[in-house]
Amino acid sequence: MEDIQMKELPVVVIGAGPIGLAAAANLVTRGIPVKVLEAGDAVGANIRDWGHVRLFSPWEFNVDPASRTLLKAAGWQEPEAGSYPTGNELVETYLTPLAATQDLASVIEYGVRVAAISRHGIDKVVSRDRELRPFQLTVAARDGAVSRVQARAVIDASGTWTTPNPVSASGVRADGEETLADRIAYGIPDVLGRARADYVGRTTLVVGAGHSAANVLLDLDELSARDGATKAIWATRGRDLSRVYGGGSNDQLAARGDLGQRLRRLVAEGGIELVSGFAITGLRQEGAGIVVHGEVGGVGRTIGPIDSIVACTGQRPDLSLTRELRVEFDPWLESARALGPMIDPNLHSCGSVPPHGHRELSHPEPGFYTVGIKSYGRAPTFLMMTGFEQVRSVVAAIAGDLAEADNVRLVLPETGVCTAAPAGAGACCGGPAPAEVDACCADDAAAKADGKPGCGCGPAKAPEPAQTTSSCCGKAA
Repeated sequence: MEDIQMKELPVVVIGAGPIGLAAAANLVTRGIPVKVLEAGDAVGANIRDWGHVRLFSPWEFNVDPASRTLLKAAGWQEPEAGSYPTGNELVETYLTPLAATQDLASVIEYGVRVAAISRHGIDKVVSRDRELRPFQLTVAARDGAVSRVQARAVIDASGTWTTPNPVSASGVRADGEETLADRIAYGIPDVLGRARADYVGRTTLVVGAGHSAANVLLDLDELSARDGATKAIWATRGRDLSRVYGGGSNDQLAARGDLGQRLRRLVAEGGIELVSGFAITGLRQEGAGIVVHGEVGGVGRTIGPIDSIVACTGQRPDLSLTRELRVEFDPWLESARALGPMIDPNLHSCGSVPPHGHRELSHPEPGFYTVGIKSYGRAPTFLMMTGFEQVRSVVAAIAGDLAEADNVRLVLPETGVCTAAPAGAGACCGGPAPAEVDACCADDAAAKADGKPGCGCGPAKAPEPAQTTSSCCGKAA
């Protein structure tokens, strides 16, 4: 009897971003009841935080197939496949009309945050008949009211955007970081728009070596060109910048390759000061400014005084929701455990991820799945199209269609940069290539000058599409 009641319950999807809505679209397509719980007031709430940023993946990579079917039935006109949307355009042109379709409008609840997930009537210690017990989600509304929602299965697509990493190299907040929190922006502030007043005419330290940092640095340089007084300093924990500089013209996502080339050129021409290998240990206020303390190669160094900090140090998953579930995460990436060896940045300079689906995204808790960028934990190599295929497989498994669930189909654009650090490379690539040379790094430029195909960090010609991932989130940031 309990098993019959379970099948009548909805599958609960946490998060109404691109992956959460894709999961819901796949569920309604298969006739499975679904309920979507979204903490924001509208769909794509986290994307709106970086809505000014243009994605480096074109529309053809940013629309989920099941979602496209629902939208087409509602008369939606799909954007030009080769054009590049901003985050705001992704929300307004795609996610908002998707959420308004007849199939999804009634199943999304906004302004509710999932505080915990458990099994009804038992804790994580109890094993007997565990899979027959429905999930129970503790949900908090904006007014403080708490309710319980039961589900036959749970798909956690809540993402990681609201839990950023600290500026400290140690993974915990640096001395003074909490005290000076009002001077630190985590993520991708709209330097040229709504946050302009916070940066114009001031000196900003940008921390991080990913595409988010690149986007902020290029915006600060544009702001400097307008007023002449704005200054940017770039601090990176590592010395290998090949991932952010990318493959240039070899990158099949042209906007991403262009982003890296522009940043590399800016550094080479002295437009920004680069302090690589800088591990931040503490922050302190000195007069009206901030002095940043750290180490470079074990030797103490300070940066500043500066006016503000932008921390582009990535995000981490909030694992507190699953305290009462039987879950397994990779011990250092906090990704779904099976994904850890595939995406470990200690072994891969850019990430090389084979197609994966419900088996890699499941946990010892039957019926619970972590999907989307949260499934990657702290690894910075997720693409939306990866998430679309993830949820297609997961929903097929929930429906009992294991043949389709196991038939994972994913072809991703090549990154144009090395997938594994060359043995003994150390600070891979020898720094940026000269601005006038079509190469991904100094070593690559030198090799090509000697008539060789390159250093192995960037291919000599544009490769064919491969089953690999590329840079974070599919956005040019």
